[in-house]
Amino acid sequence: MSASVDVVIPVYNEEDALPVSIPALCAFLQDNLPNPWRITIADNASIDGTRAVAESLCRQHQNVNYLYLPEKGRGRALKAAWLGSESDIVSYMDVDLSTGLAHFPPLIAALESGCHVAIGSRLSRGSRVTQRSFKREFTSRSYNLLIQAMFFVGFPDAQCGFKAMTRQAAQAIIPHIENNNWFFDTELLIIAEKRGYRIGVIPVSWQDDPTSTVNVIKTATEDVKGLLRLRLGGLPKVDPPPAIP
Repeated sequence: MSASVDVVIPVYNEEDALPVSIPALCAFLQDNLPNPWRITIADNASIDGTRAVAESLCRQHQNVNYLYLPEKGRGRALKAAWLGSESDIVSYMDVDLSTGLAHFPPLIAALESGCHVAIGSRLSRGSRVTQRSFKREFTSRSYNLLIQAMFFVGFPDAQCGFKAMTRQAAQAIIPHIENNNWFFDTELLIIAEKRGYRIGVIPVSWQDDPTSTVNVIKTATEDVKGLLRLRLGGLPKVDPPPAIP
């Protein structure tokens, strides 16, 4: 039997995006993913109509679930959704579906082939990125070079909002992640690679969302502080990865 998959969509004030993205994602998964699947809308303290929209979508689509968290933080939302999931594989993608959905089945296949973590990469050979500003591209490449210089890791893109991991890996690693915001992804990947977990990389096509409200400077500052914390304070000890068949 195929591994079951939980697709988490972390959201904050996304009442307009959800009615577009959730039906599109349901239709894609129904037609293209043979695994049993469900979608979890993880709402980290939205103050608009996100809750009402999400609950309406749950009534329309039997494979869609809603999880509300009273505090903000994308990392916090992913921790709660992934640790509470009973699926064999946990994943997430951004609500704007900026990463091409065609890359999702290969992401899951990488885990079924023996990887513990699988990530989409916008910075690999074969990746295609459109409509991205020079500022965001420069910041992203500089940040990922900094990660590689500080930790000697092999993954090329820590920040792409398109990731999956086995439930075993999630249960082992996530309780040790301190950050509850945007640095969550980087912290997860550094711990995973340095503790022996196998990371699969999938080059993706990605289209920037010009309406994104992410503060690049604020996020970059938080990221650098997180890198220094891990570099100076040391990485946590986690259970070793399960043997690869």
